[in-house]
Amino acid sequence: MNNVLDSLAARFPSVDVTRAATAARRIYLSVPAELFIEVIGYAAKELGFDHLSTVTGLDSGSGYEFLYHISGPDGILMTLKYKTADGDGVTIPSVLPIYPGASFYERELEGLLGVRVEGLPPDRQYPLPDNWPEGQYPMRKGWKPPSADERRAQAKQDSQEGYRG
Repeated sequence: MNNVLDSLAARFPSVDVTRAATAARRIYLSVPAELFIEVIGYAAKELGFDHLSTVTGLDSGSGYEFLYHISGPDGILMTLKYKTADGDGVTIPSVLPIYPGASFYERELEGLLGVRVEGLPPDRQYPLPDNWPEGQYPMRKGWKPPSADERRAQAKQDSQEGYRG
């Protein structure tokens, strides 16, 4: 694992690998948002972290955190994390050019957190239903589910419009 961190430190001097947390076959590393695509691309192409296990998006209350869990040689799982501001209008880059299987993870970030993933081709909403109210992002800390009255009103409107789920 030290060779992975040493390689990242040599290639990206502004990434503070001394603050990386490590455990048996695990690396947790924060990277600056502006270097994220370069770092994850380097990890995939040069260090052999060629499998994207999952992507986790969090609303920390003071911003969004994105954790990309990638696996590589010798069973090492590395989590690369970066932070952004919170609220509407946050745009993050897509990792599809690096990990072609990332589309479902990135659609979850758009649907559940309301961030825009630049480079993600348009497609249907995932994982929320197609009739999910626009501007409602259930993984945001400030999100409140609709009341029973609001749900009934929405169901009535859907039935009047012929929604078939």
